[in-house]
Amino acid sequence: QVQLVESGGGLVQAGGSLRLSCAASGRTFGANAMGWFRQPPGKEREFVAAIGWNGARTYYADSVKGRFTISRDNAKNTVYLEMNSLKPEDTAVYYCCAAAIIHFSQKGYDYWGQGTQVAVSS
Repeated sequence: QVQLVESGGGLVQAGGSLRLSCAASGRTFGANAMGWFRQPPGKEREFVAAIGWNGARTYYADSVKGRFTISRDNAKNTVYLEMNSLKPEDTAVYYCCAAAIIHFSQKGYDYWGQGTQVAVSS
């Protein structure tokens, strides 16, 4: 079992930055791929970024590539999402998730956090 708790969301102006954190409990954190998804208001949940178990592989949605960075610290059981040059269209609830391997579909992830709200004003 892996329990995930996100933090770091908030309200920021366009062009600003936020860093989301996802703290995981469970001995298997270091063996899991981790992902971030987001759900904009009135829309489906969508893939944002994913990272392999040792951080060597990372993947990003085209919409965030070059602006967002996913990273992890296995000693702290934490995965991060550094978000720069934020745009109003980045407004969403952001969720972290865990799975045995990297997936680009939410269906592939076994464990989910409760989500953290990010709002970007224009």
